[in-house]
Amino acid sequence: MIQYKNVFKTYDGGDSSAVRDLSLDIEDGETLVLLGPSGCGKTTLLRMTNRLEDVSAGTIEIDGEDIGKVDPVQLRRRIGYVFQGIGLFPHMTVAENATIVPRLLGKDADGARAHARDLLALVDLDPDIYADRFPDELSGGQAQRVGVARALAADPQYLLMDEPFGALDAVTRKLLQEEMLRLKKQLSKTIIFVTHDIFEALSLGDRIAIMNQGKLEQIGSKEELVRSPASQFVSDLFAAPKAQLREFRALLEGE
Repeated sequence: MIQYKNVFKTYDGGDSSAVRDLSLDIEDGETLVLLGPSGCGKTTLLRMTNRLEDVSAGTIEIDGEDIGKVDPVQLRRRIGYVFQGIGLFPHMTVAENATIVPRLLGKDADGARAHARDLLALVDLDPDIYADRFPDELSGGQAQRVGVARALAADPQYLLMDEPFGALDAVTRKLLQEEMLRLKKQLSKTIIFVTHDIFEALSLGDRIAIMNQGKLEQIGSKEELVRSPASQFVSDLFAAPKAQLREFRALLEGE
C-alpha cells in the first residue's frame, strides 16, 4: 500500500504549493490514475513517490515505511518508472536497455539476456526480431514498450507511469492502452498512472484522483466521477463532447 499523508510540495519557501495538503491511500494491486490539467501537481506527486523530489511537509509511506527515511537508490530499485520521453540509451541494444537495472545489481550477462527475452515477449516484442536492435531502429510505440519492459525488469511491486503514451499517435496509443490492461491483469502490480486524457483515465483506472492547482478535488471510480462529481471543476472536466460522453454512459449502463 502507498499512503500520502498531508503531503505538501513547495518550491518558493511556502508562498505557493505545487501539491497542497494531499492525503490518499492506494491499495495493493490497484491502478490509480492521477488526472488533471498541466501544472496541477500530478507529475510532482509521482516524482515524490520515488524521491526524485522530496516532500516539503507530510509523509509518503510504502508498506508502512516512511520513504523519507529510506535510501533513495534502494527505494528506486523497488519501484518501476515509465517516462513519457522513454529515455532509452541510444548506444545500447534493446536487450541491454531492458535489463540495465538487473545488470547494475550484478546479474550475469547470460542471465540478463535470457531475462531480456522474457521481458520483450511480455510486452509483445518478438525477442528474435528486436533484442539486438538499437533505439533509433524502433517506432515510438516499440520504444515505449521497451520502456515498460525496463520498468518491469526488477519485478517491482509498484509501477509509476508518467503520461507514457502522451507523445504517440492515436492508433498506437490505443494499442498500448489495451496492452496496459493485459499486463495489469497478468502481473497484478500496483500502478500510479499520470495522464491529462480523460478517456485514457476512464479506460485504465480502477480509481481516478482528480487534481487541480495542487489539490485533490475528488477520488473515486469512473462511475462515481461521471455520475456524482463533487465540485464544479470535476463536473466541467467531464463535460466531454456529448457524443463521446453518451457512448461512455451507454457502456456504463451495459456493465
